[in-house]
Amino acid sequence: MTVIPFGRPAAAALTLVAGIGVIAFVWPFFASPEFVRSHGNDTPWLFAGILALLTLVALAEVTAGRLDAKTIAVLGVTAAAGGAMRVLSAGTAGLEPMFFVVIVAGRVLGPGVGFVSGALALLTGALLTGGVGPWLPFQMICAGGVGLGAGLLRGRPGARSERWVLSGYALLTGLVYGLFMNLWFWPFLGANAPTGMGFVPGASVADNLGHYGVFYLATSLGWDLPRGVLNAVLVVVAGPALLRVFRRAARRAAFGSPVIFDAPSPSTMRSAPPDVRPGEPGSAPTRPDPTRR
Repeated sequence: MTVIPFGRPAAAALTLVAGIGVIAFVWPFFASPEFVRSHGNDTPWLFAGILALLTLVALAEVTAGRLDAKTIAVLGVTAAAGGAMRVLSAGTAGLEPMFFVVIVAGRVLGPGVGFVSGALALLTGALLTGGVGPWLPFQMICAGGVGLGAGLLRGRPGARSERWVLSGYALLTGLVYGLFMNLWFWPFLGANAPTGMGFVPGASVADNLGHYGVFYLATSLGWDLPRGVLNAVLVVVAGPALLRVFRRAARRAAFGSPVIFDAPSPSTMRSAPPDVRPGEPGSAPTRPDPTRR
């Protein structure tokens, strides 16, 4: 069961974000060589577009009445926790325990909150570690996708198999994260790419995918595998405890419960003091102002 479901407006906004994210990674494979060379430095526009779309997701939830103060507080906590976990490693040797928090939050709170919390956790960690650069929007898309996928996983919450499903998902996303992240710079390595591993503008998609596969195995797998293994181990060891913490907080927050104000009872109306203005009959006496003497 999703604790914080997202409605159709937010689903449409997330679909738009996912579509733009996929295009941002794979467009060099399908563009002409001249277009690749002339638009290879358009990343700042992508960053601005992603922030605008994240705002659109939030507005969609606000207008639907599902994003209240409690949900914003949960988003802030998960983003801060993920950012703090990123400070511990900042990707050193590929180790990024931040995804452990993002996966558990997405699993408990749902795909919509999982996507936003993943993107915000990455942004928070980048601001804390000074890791802001042209790679940031791509990292935000990938981290948001990790949280989104965790929220879409099937299985009964609290089942014994849950930790193993999440552990396998953490291992898989640790590899897929690196597989996608390399694409933000690989087409633009040019002559700096190892022989037979570089992007060839104008070549067929199959040839470039073959080159990229060799590049990934030779340069990235050694960094991505420790990331996946670390997060899988964290899910197995500490995942059940963190899942209980998130679910207990969600139960107490009572997301989705309408706020109802009780009508005042007749006894309360009788005991309430009358609305009397100062100076009128029945009002409380006021002390004289000594400055007017």
